[in-house]
Amino acid sequence: MATPFIHLQSLTKAYREGDALRHVLRDASLESDRGEFIAIVGKSGSGKSTLLNLISGIDALDSGSIRIDGCQLSSLDEAQSTLYRRRHIGFIFQFFNLIPTLTVLENVLLPLELNDAPTTEARARARELLDAVGLGDRERTFPDRLSGGEQQRVAIARALAHDPTLVLADEPTGNLDETTGKLILDLLDRLTRQAGKNLIMVTHSAEAAAYADRVLHLREGRLVP
Repeated sequence: MATPFIHLQSLTKAYREGDALRHVLRDASLESDRGEFIAIVGKSGSGKSTLLNLISGIDALDSGSIRIDGCQLSSLDEAQSTLYRRRHIGFIFQFFNLIPTLTVLENVLLPLELNDAPTTEARARARELLDAVGLGDRERTFPDRLSGGEQQRVAIARALAHDPTLVLADEPTGNLDETTGKLILDLLDRLTRQAGKNLIMVTHSAEAAAYADRVLHLREGRLVP
């Protein structure tokens, strides 16, 4: 039997609120094959964003293990985790998180520069992705001059710039109208799953989840079909 590309085992995470502990995740587990698109659905506050932050190493587990493509992420220290994330994981946020003082091209170049990619190759890669998301003519524009859908397309290009094997998307259409959201989902599907990358998307939208190969629900801190 093939080893799962993603293996999450018994993830637990709690936050202290005053004198009490609030358990966001309780024994959450998941296995995913290479190239799979998984949607995780749950109500607001159910722990969806926390789960992505744990997978990416932005946040630390209380207990459990995370293995991606044979690498035991949960055993890495903070510096190692940051390096792994820079090289292998792309993150797409609901509110885009573009840097307002950088142009569109500079935003997409950022992960390549963090990975010390040669300048000429980096600029060629960034422009290739901006063409792919239909914004090749806006590279000198600043984010505040773009619509929400255009900003999300830049965010997708930035997330894919360093050719990650895993893309994490946190409510990528949650701040967009229905028509624009569908365009973004079509684009994500084409540039990630159809390119052989793994995609984990958290969403509260049934329409968005319908794009996935498999849908899981986050209930009472656990992932269930």
